[in-house]
Amino acid sequence: MKVNPAYKTKEDLVKLYNTPLLELMYQAATIHREFHDPNEVQMSSLLSIKTGGCPEDCGYCPQAARYHTDVDTHKLMSVETVVEQAKNAKANGSSRLCMGAAWRNIRDNRDFDNVIQMVQAVNNLDMEVCCTLGMMTDEQAERLKNAGLYAYNHNLDTSEDYYDDVISTREYQDRLKTIDNAKNAGISVCSGGIIGMGESVEDRMGLLMSYMKMDTPPESIPINALVAVEGTPMEDQKPVEIWEMVRMVATTRIVFPESVVRLSAGRTSMSKEGQAMCFMAGASSIFAGDKLLTTPNPEFNEDKELFDILGLKPKAAFADGDRPESKPDAIIEEKKKKAAEREKELAEARKERGEFSPRKVVTAK
Repeated sequence: MKVNPAYKTKEDLVKLYNTPLLELMYQAATIHREFHDPNEVQMSSLLSIKTGGCPEDCGYCPQAARYHTDVDTHKLMSVETVVEQAKNAKANGSSRLCMGAAWRNIRDNRDFDNVIQMVQAVNNLDMEVCCTLGMMTDEQAERLKNAGLYAYNHNLDTSEDYYDDVISTREYQDRLKTIDNAKNAGISVCSGGIIGMGESVEDRMGLLMSYMKMDTPPESIPINALVAVEGTPMEDQKPVEIWEMVRMVATTRIVFPESVVRLSAGRTSMSKEGQAMCFMAGASSIFAGDKLLTTPNPEFNEDKELFDILGLKPKAAFADGDRPESKPDAIIEEKKKKAAEREKELAEARKERGEFSPRKVVTAK
């Protein structure tokens, strides 16, 4: 049951969202137990492999180049650094690594070649690999799939009706197209939204309606609470109350029984009790580590303590699907071949000329 057939309209969803809280949690917990292990939560790590300088104008994002925030711009990490970070995350209990780059869209250049090699390397560590790199084409999705990408994250953020209040540099249909490209390549889709951006309950349910209209809803639906960052247009937004998060998690769980509901940004402001309520309501994944791209997040030790208190166990990698095979990338292999041929030509030229020695210049005394 990909979508709960009891809910067909936005009005249905609004009514469900406004159900008395304890009843809503009970319904969500009941469905959660039917389709998921209630004592199992996946620990994922989110790594910003390229930070800041984004040309988009997302009103919530401190990485937009046009906003004056404290985010330092960093170029793309090396493959070796990403592998080291992935090993640390795995040692701390994470079974998925999500790599995020502050790009509007993927470009077919050396940076993307490096991302392909990152995906291959992390997949070979027996970790689920997720990427969020902005818009991508069918061909780029195929390259990522062949590299061993398990999931692609591309959030809709909010409802189509409220979308223009959040961003103007990318259309809603652009986001839907990228999601379709990921699906067509056979990549698991991770797509959700942010609450607390000034939207109404109807807008929150409009976001869920966007997923209900899809032939296949996302396998993962992250629910984020806005982390208001100074210097962004949304810096003065009122913090999301825990009751709103619980209702959003519970409603998402009831409507999409098989999807993984991910409790994402905003956990630093939640108490242990509040997070426990979200798990009870159907959340079965968190991001672990002290940072989510550029915003704070609870540290590994805090999450381990929380898991111990609640009796939760970390979910193993590939519990919901087979591990992808990492195949050689045709474009990278062709570039390596040409580089080797060029090096061979240069070596032969040097051999024909003999060893080069600089001309001796004699100056008059």
